Amino acid sequence: MKALAIDTSNQIMGVAVIDGTTILGEYITNLSKNHSVRLMPAISDLMKEVGIEPKQLERIIVAHGPGSYTGVRIGVTIAKTLAWTLKIPIVGVSSLEVLARNGQHFNGVVSPLFDARRGQVYTGLYAMNGDQFQSIKEDQIILLRDWVGELKQQDKNVLFVGNDVPLYEAVIKEVLQDQGIIASPSLFNPRPSELAIIGIEKEPQEVHTFVPNYIRLAEAEAKWLEAQK
Repeated sequence: MKALAIDTSNQIMGVAVIDGTTILGEYITNLSKNHSVRLMPAISDLMKEVGIEPKQLERIIVAHGPGSYTGVRIGVTIAKTLAWTLKIPIVGVSSLEVLARNGQHFNGVVSPLFDARRGQVYTGLYAMNGDQFQSIKEDQIILLRDWVGELKQQDKNVLFVGNDVPLYEAVIKEVLQDQGIIASPSLFNPRPSELAIIGIEKEPQEVHTFVPNYIRLAEAEAKWLEAQK
């Protein structure tokens, strides 16, 4: 199965093309630039490089959040447009799960982390269960200090991955001490090829009803909904 994977849920912009479990190519940038302007040219260039035409694609896979509201919207909108135009299935994958896969061989549990501001983070907990790497504590938004307090009770080593980890490294080390392991910066970026491999195994979703997973509403949306009551 030939699939295109897209991740613009955070500062990283990633695109990958796979055929089954074979990674044909991937493109990753870590730049504070507009994903909406750069994503379609990146998709076009990568598909030309690997010799795949749009009509050959059989699935679109997208990191559907949580993360940057704007970034998530860009990726999901383009993924839905491609899936609808090409009349192929779409699959959404947790942006945190993609990032957590960087630590799948860690002997302990993995906490992927995105900054959610005001001392809060988007995070979850992942680990090997038999031969499957899976979520053991659901994705959520939580105060970082509360989160590391919970992890302290687990009595397991915790690997923290993500570009925003340095923002909270002092608190992590203060609470968890040697129990909290900061990943190498080489593991901070989610890989679109991992996104593709995860998505190829998941059930597709209905393109019309497919929506981002923000975990919480944007502040403007929350205020609008409150005003409607």
